[in-house]
Amino acid sequence: MTTLDILKRAKNATATLGGLSTERKNEAIEAMASELQASAEEILRANFVDMEDARGHISEVMLDRLRLTRERIEAMAAGMRDVAALPDPTGRIMESVTRADGLKIEKLSVPLGVIAIIYESRPNVTSDAAVLAFKSGNVCVLRSGKEAWHSANAVTKALRRGLSKAGLDEDYVNLVEDTSRNSANELMTATGYVDLLIPRGGAGLIRACVENATVPCLETGTGICHVYVDEYADLDKAVKIIVNAKTSRPSVCNAEEVCLVHSAVAGDFLPKLKKALVDERLTAGLTPVELRLDTKAAEIIPGTPAGERDFDTEFLDYILAVRVVDSIDTAIAHIAAHSTHHSDAIVTENRENQEKFIRSVDSAAVYVNASTRFTDGGEFGLGCEMGISTQKLHARGPVGLRELTTYKYVVRGDGHIR
Repeated sequence: MTTLDILKRAKNATATLGGLSTERKNEAIEAMASELQASAEEILRANFVDMEDARGHISEVMLDRLRLTRERIEAMAAGMRDVAALPDPTGRIMESVTRADGLKIEKLSVPLGVIAIIYESRPNVTSDAAVLAFKSGNVCVLRSGKEAWHSANAVTKALRRGLSKAGLDEDYVNLVEDTSRNSANELMTATGYVDLLIPRGGAGLIRACVENATVPCLETGTGICHVYVDEYADLDKAVKIIVNAKTSRPSVCNAEEVCLVHSAVAGDFLPKLKKALVDERLTAGLTPVELRLDTKAAEIIPGTPAGERDFDTEFLDYILAVRVVDSIDTAIAHIAAHSTHHSDAIVTENRENQEKFIRSVDSAAVYVNASTRFTDGGEFGLGCEMGISTQKLHARGPVGLRELTTYKYVVRGDGHIR
């Protein structure tokens, strides 16, 4: 089926999806989640094909993003059920005004219509995007990257079977069959068919969508995430936070890429950091983190000299750029110059510096004494998310159910005329 055929079917399906009751939608989500679990063997076989095709072409860290396991499929189903348990974002009366003449004006939340999602190598995005779109009353058109297509196709087939078993239209959830650049361009320019385009992937994909889309595009940003260790930091707490932010899953957008350290504590802190990220990981048989050091940091610990672009790179790997700064103001200025406004953190026990960092750092999520790894729809109580928006209009941060709705005005009168 061509991409245009899929778009036409998706547009037609919006006529019925928007009218489904919350109970009906939740029943269908349960059916989709159950079918996802029942199809685990089929999905894992498809994922094996993708993994074998990708092996040797992408890094081990990126292979981990692509990999599905029975446990990850169970987590995908659990995420869908979490979304079912959330309040329905549609049909809410957001505001209501009754004029002196009795005319009543209500602002009502409604679905957007057709949401297209272009994503790359994470098969779990398939079920996350589908359930968020469906619960918010939107039809989704998914376009996976070629490296994950077999996995995404198997997941989509399971979700569509779930819809069918629930007595609903399978075309509420769609996967584009063409993984060439042409299909991405078709979605970017599908005026009249696509109501919102969401790119979820690397900087190149996001830039291509933002620059070329003629349909509304929600920019989900890359994550050059910083952790600043202040002069008033609890250094053991800082090490714990950075180990988690950098190594728990380095291939995701909320992983730390840059560490800024105040010069007053750098002499004590950096050896602790190297011990935790390099020495102890080597001893444990884990991948050590390559530390790319600025001149001042290199005077304290051994590592790789930082290159010109290292503080502007989303490594998505076991690599951390490290810079020593002389003040919190310098740290804030560095973040302003190099951050992608995704997630940035300060570690400090000083309340004044905490508040200054919160006020001054212009990112979608700002952390105090916590890992940046919490920037996630599930962790924020949204069930899951479409991506992390780093723009400021319409949605910012994890994009959940409410961010996938718009509104219309309903005006109730009794023969009123103007």
